[in-house]
Amino acid sequence: MPTQPILQQLEIARRIPHQGRMCLLDAVMAWDATRIVCQASSHRAPDNPLRAGGRLGAACGVEYAAQAMALHGALLAESGETTCAAPRVGYLASVRSVTLHVQRLDTIASDLTVTAERLLGDANHILYSFRLEAGPQLLLEGRAAVVLDAAMLRPVDAAAYSSGAAP
Repeated sequence: MPTQPILQQLEIARRIPHQGRMCLLDAVMAWDATRIVCQASSHRAPDNPLRAGGRLGAACGVEYAAQAMALHGALLAESGETTCAAPRVGYLASVRSVTLHVQRLDTIASDLTVTAERLLGDANHILYSFRLEAGPQLLLEGRAAVVLDAAMLRPVDAAAYSSGAAP
């Protein structure tokens, strides 16, 4: 018997900044303090907003993983698992060690399983590992660094820095 989802797409969309067709995840199947497992079928949709030339390249899977990470942060904030009571804005700062095991996602017949695992983090930075699978087939994997509340970080004033007035 298949596991029933914990959250469906409308509940997901309330917790992440992406709405409408850009909310790529269909369901949360499991989550805890360090990991989230989501399901998605939007990779097969002809109107998927990430498609280019009618195709959905495997690298677009990073966006699926990023949405899972954002949702994980929102769920942690709601549950009181973090010191912050409200979800914080996160920005994908970098992706590393990404391995694409397929060229395209739109040719995958099965639903996608999107897993993100928090490896380490502090109040302002989080490192996740992620993977997308379809059944037993690994489609892509990698790591992502997320910076929280990056908009609040002030850019360095180059003139002040060079004159020695910068902090």
